[in-house]
Amino acid sequence: MASTAILPAWLLVLCLPGVGWAIPITPPPPLTPPPPPPLVPIGAAASTERQGSSISINGRRQSAHWLWVRSLGDTPQQLWIPLEVLENQLGVNSRSRSDGALELEWFGQELKVPASAQRSLEDEVAVDVSSLFGRIGVGLIKEGSLLSLELARPQLLQVRSSNPGPVKRVVLDLGGPAAIGKNNGELVVDLLSRSDQQTLLGSLGLQAQQDSAGLKLKPSAAKLTRVFSLGDPNRVVIEWPDQGGASDTDSPAPIDPRLNALLGKELQWDRLVRQGVRINAIRIDPLNASLQLRPLTRPGAMEGLSSLLQLANQQQAWVAINGGYFNRVRRLPLGALKQDGRWLSGPILNRGVAAWDERTMPRFGRLKLSEWVVGPRAFRLPLAAVNSGYVQRGISRYTADWGPNYKALSGSETGLLIQGGLVRQKLGPSELDAGVPLRGDDLLLVGRGGAELPWGLGERLEIESRPNSNLGLATHVIGGGPLLLQAGRIVLNGAAENFSSAFLSQGAPRTVLARDERQIWLITLEGIQESGPTLGETAELLRQLGLQDALNLDGGSSTGLVLGGSLQVKGRGVAGSIHNGVGLMR
Repeated sequence: MASTAILPAWLLVLCLPGVGWAIPITPPPPLTPPPPPPLVPIGAAASTERQGSSISINGRRQSAHWLWVRSLGDTPQQLWIPLEVLENQLGVNSRSRSDGALELEWFGQELKVPASAQRSLEDEVAVDVSSLFGRIGVGLIKEGSLLSLELARPQLLQVRSSNPGPVKRVVLDLGGPAAIGKNNGELVVDLLSRSDQQTLLGSLGLQAQQDSAGLKLKPSAAKLTRVFSLGDPNRVVIEWPDQGGASDTDSPAPIDPRLNALLGKELQWDRLVRQGVRINAIRIDPLNASLQLRPLTRPGAMEGLSSLLQLANQQQAWVAINGGYFNRVRRLPLGALKQDGRWLSGPILNRGVAAWDERTMPRFGRLKLSEWVVGPRAFRLPLAAVNSGYVQRGISRYTADWGPNYKALSGSETGLLIQGGLVRQKLGPSELDAGVPLRGDDLLLVGRGGAELPWGLGERLEIESRPNSNLGLATHVIGGGPLLLQAGRIVLNGAAENFSSAFLSQGAPRTVLARDERQIWLITLEGIQESGPTLGETAELLRQLGLQDALNLDGGSSTGLVLGGSLQVKGRGVAGSIHNGVGLMR
């Protein structure tokens, strides 16, 4: 319904090509109730489902969520395991396709998982691996919240090596499939080996040690670049640079001496332990420092992931933490990301943001962006989102800031390509599936879930945009959530930002952007013995440190801290891929 209320003075209006006034219209609801990030729809658990928070792999226990759906004897009809566990603790290789599907392979056994068959399990993408585990022969036992995975420990049959170009390669021939784990730059293959085989591996450049966990392997003078398995016969292939290389998974490299010169002066680095939580905090006064806070994004397009170290190096950021949420499968942003006054990704779900201009302290709050498309005779329809990977029923808009092309994110989408303020092309599902080029000031309207685009060729359209607060007018905005502190008070309210109760109650590594009276804080928090603090515990710890405002960013395996070219913090012991970050640069 239209409103005749007087609009606030900070109203922002963006029109193509004229100027108009925004009239509030309630946007349509999302296609599905939003789960915690990554936002992949998930239904309510049925009575035949069992879930837990710990997974044991051949006796090695870790914190990780799982979901068991309906038993067929002693086996599940579906078994949902986080992709991170499959890749980093079992050695499953995965590849993402442009349509959002995943292709998994483990010792020659393949599993293709379309985007519609992936779901969110707490803060990780999960897939149903019941058929894959059945073909490999993984034993399954569930006891309360613990799921035990048992895989027979094979014998190492033979060691082979080659040097294809600048890469060293070692092939392990095995008597059967094995669990392949990664831990702080070390590879652990759960197999049995002889002392002469370990000596041979050492002569080939792989330090080898057999213990109760399996065969531990690490290159002597370089860093692993690729590990994968093959079947028939079962093999593990290990590759690393012939002349040395770089990897995020080794011990932290020395900090750049130029940054070292700033530590203790304009830049403070606090390392604390409070209530079983390890806290790393970088503090800086933006009014008097040579380094300034900036969003960190991959150049060229919104689709794609990088390591935090890569982002920091590309943007020449001397300090960096990971940023907001993203869909790990589609590799697209899920929340506010504004850089130099341009919305690279629009805000969603009234979630918390930090917003700032050059040489100012960031401001914190929850942000909505209401937009409408206005056609002839002032007929208007609301827009669901701008440049977003969050798929909703309704109309969304995309610009060249999204990337050089837009490809459909859901089924049966329709579109209008607007150039110079006029409708130039009507697009059907096949054209959107193939991809639509976006150049300059092109504007693409995308209809989803049956939403109609009722305008014809040659009609003039305008976009009206209004944020719910002046946070949306800032030069730079980074989104996350939930908001933790405002004016020194805990304001954690997951329901207001559409986070699930399970997400709010779980412990995990955390990344936080915050401020006190005069300094910006870039913070990571990790549990020393547990998985990490809950969001409530995080808010209380930050309040005790004297912070005024604080925003939770993406956490878990995304949590990271880079200082002077050195990765100092890795959320779950593995340098995870992320979509964006926040950094300090000259």
